[in-house]
Amino acid sequence: MEDDRRVGDLVRELVHRLHNNSSSSLSNSKPNPSNVKYATRILSSRMTPSIAADEAAMAYSIKSQLVKQGKLSDALSFADLYSKFASKNGPGSVNNKWAVLYLLKVISEDRKSNLKLQSDSSFSGGLPTLFEPETNGNLARVTKDSSGFSRLGKNLDDDGNDAAVSNDNVNGLRHSNSTKFNNGGVLLVSKDPENLRDIAYREFAVIVKEENDVSEEVLVRDVLYACQGIDGKYVKFNETIDGYALLDSIRVPKPTKIMIRKLCELGWLFKKVKGYISESMYKFQDEDVGTVAQAFCAALQDELSEYYKLLAVLQSQSMNPIPLVSDNATSGNYLSLRRLSVWFAEPMVKMRLMAVLVDSCKALKGGAMAGAIHMHAQHGDPLLHGFMKRLLRRVCSPLFEMVRSWVLEGELEDIFSEFFVLGQSVKAESLWREGYKLHPAMLPSFISQSLARRILRTGKSINFLRVCCEDRTWADAATQAAAATGTTTRRGGLGYGETDALESLVTEAAKRIDKHLMDVVYNRYRFKEHCLAIKRYLLLGQGDFVQYLMDIVGPELSEPANTISSFKLSGLLESAIRSSNAQYDDPDVLDRLRVKMMPHSSGDRGWDVFSLDYDARIPLNTVFTGSIMAKYLRIFNFLWKLRRVEHALIGAWKTMKPNLITSHFFTKLPKAVKFRLILTSRRCQVLWNEMNHFLTNLQYYIMFEVLEVSWANFSDEMEAAKDLDDLLAAHDKYLHSIVEKSLLGERSKDLYKTLFMLFDLILRFRSHADRLYEGIYEFQARTMEDKKMEGVKHSRSKKNMDSDSWESEGRKAITQRAGDFLKNTGQDIDGVSKEYSSLFKGFLSQLPVQQHIDLKFLMFRLDFTEFYGSAS
Repeated sequence: MEDDRRVGDLVRELVHRLHNNSSSSLSNSKPNPSNVKYATRILSSRMTPSIAADEAAMAYSIKSQLVKQGKLSDALSFADLYSKFASKNGPGSVNNKWAVLYLLKVISEDRKSNLKLQSDSSFSGGLPTLFEPETNGNLARVTKDSSGFSRLGKNLDDDGNDAAVSNDNVNGLRHSNSTKFNNGGVLLVSKDPENLRDIAYREFAVIVKEENDVSEEVLVRDVLYACQGIDGKYVKFNETIDGYALLDSIRVPKPTKIMIRKLCELGWLFKKVKGYISESMYKFQDEDVGTVAQAFCAALQDELSEYYKLLAVLQSQSMNPIPLVSDNATSGNYLSLRRLSVWFAEPMVKMRLMAVLVDSCKALKGGAMAGAIHMHAQHGDPLLHGFMKRLLRRVCSPLFEMVRSWVLEGELEDIFSEFFVLGQSVKAESLWREGYKLHPAMLPSFISQSLARRILRTGKSINFLRVCCEDRTWADAATQAAAATGTTTRRGGLGYGETDALESLVTEAAKRIDKHLMDVVYNRYRFKEHCLAIKRYLLLGQGDFVQYLMDIVGPELSEPANTISSFKLSGLLESAIRSSNAQYDDPDVLDRLRVKMMPHSSGDRGWDVFSLDYDARIPLNTVFTGSIMAKYLRIFNFLWKLRRVEHALIGAWKTMKPNLITSHFFTKLPKAVKFRLILTSRRCQVLWNEMNHFLTNLQYYIMFEVLEVSWANFSDEMEAAKDLDDLLAAHDKYLHSIVEKSLLGERSKDLYKTLFMLFDLILRFRSHADRLYEGIYEFQARTMEDKKMEGVKHSRSKKNMDSDSWESEGRKAITQRAGDFLKNTGQDIDGVSKEYSSLFKGFLSQLPVQQHIDLKFLMFRLDFTEFYGSAS
């Protein structure tokens, strides 16, 4: 009970202070008890405000009002009382604190308005005050009738009983400010029976007309003209500001000028879009505008047609007056500048977007233009997104038609170079690699790179089948692909927004057409058989053929290159084929095998310019291009050199092997010469063994670790290839592997030079070995003739004898010459041995730094006992 009493005291104190503030201008006396009683009755009434409840905002409003009135001390006191009032919670506290504050604020404002009306002597017959307390303290309850206007309800007397209020009293209050209820109460004015609103409106219209040189109806008409790109009477295009504006000589309020300027922005945008369309249509005759740009202009023109319809409707509405409730009232036209701003809200957004598109697409065409427009479609506004989607469907229709024609028919209908697939005239063998390529600048952003590559390959496969393979059955595969994806093969089957359908069609068409292409290449043109033939003959995989060919062309290739006949070599090639197992190969393969003489200089031998070539005709020359065959030729020259060195070592062994002649000559030599012969022969044998060890392991590495392994990998990749690009990539990888592992790559230049220097040393060794054993044979022959020579030795004249001929010398002289010969030959072989050992160690030292790990296995085979490593 004590808490309730304290709350009541706080409320009474707050009421007293507010009431004193509002009535301080009337008297400085103490508050009237009837006023307190009146306020207390109001607190217990059931009046409902029409605004949202916000306690803090209401308190702030009351405090701000006190501050504006200069009553800072009262504002501080109110803030202190409000803080105490707001902090009181729990039992006995006021729950609806905002309603209390609101009521006090309304009472204060009503008192102030009442005092103002009473102090205004010029005002008569005014409206009664909102709250009028009476001596008996009765309070009228305010309710609402069915029409929505406030009416007087029942009065409450001091005892809480209802008291009726007559309509006569209400009518009396409407006409006189001095009329009061006998029982007290509250009155709200519901309607305007004297048309005060219409009178005020007419007075306002007169004031506006006096302040403006031009009526609003005329300004609306000029704005509508400006929005069509036409100068009005007062609104014209200003070159200085680059826009439509009201003439400076016309007197209108500044807000009106600003509104006209904002509305006329639509006309400036319209003029930009219309100018772009007119300029593009003018270029149509010169064929400077592509199909995508033409579709863009057509889409813009359709949007402008809708805009024209809106302007026509607004033009007609501008002639109609505003409908009013009162028949006696008059008004202006329906379309005002403010209403026009509402009508122009949506067209302004669209026109602004079209102007942005025009600016960004002026210098673009084709896929680049479609991609630029697509970037503006990524917008969260549903209105703009729908607008851009409708626009893009029109703009991208030529581009999607190009895709459909290229993927299903292989036709490149691109007159204005707008498509992201670029074609150029090339030879048939270069059609796949160079005939078509992607044009990145024309690739729209809504088509991914992977999809673009599939589109390129699909059309390229169709053209390859049609031009190079002379195949026409690809059309069935394209039709089946369209049927499988549910896409029509007719024009207009695809459009913007159907990227998934496009990707599905391209994927299905690519899969079927690529499969058909691979079947044609493998079965009809026997690609695998031709690759195997190149491996057998150009990569020297057919051993008996290579050995026989080297045997029969060896004498011919030992001659100078400029004296060798290519026709004779071709005949020898035919002989090698007929004399080996190559004769059982496919005649078409053997017919493609050719002898090729490389360019040569005056000092070259036949060994240096001889090579084999393979005639890869269409469509195989798409894989075996000129550059590819040049790599094969380089590999052949390396393998041919390797076989030649092997052939030379075998020939040296045939010469060096023990036989009856050498053993007979060995038994008849003196000890000194015999020792020198043994030393020279042993050096020769040891060096031959070293060279043979190196050459045997190198040849094993090349033929098995390089050629056979690379071929096995290539065969697996051929089986896994799904399209011609995969096949070309597999073949390039196969050839690159051979080149790099054979030390023919760019990164192995130094090692390659060292290897060929070793080959030259082996050939030099062969010449020294041949000369050694030829000398031994000659010495043996001279020794056998020695006895015959002694009988006729003195019968010959000295002047008729050759000073260098052994016939004029005796056995002792022959022995002396043999010793000198063996000494010189031994020195030559020692020189070759030292140079070979140095180069070979350098060759081994360079192997570990090579990229391919297989070369480490070669190093292990060449120095598995670490003899050369320990010797260094």
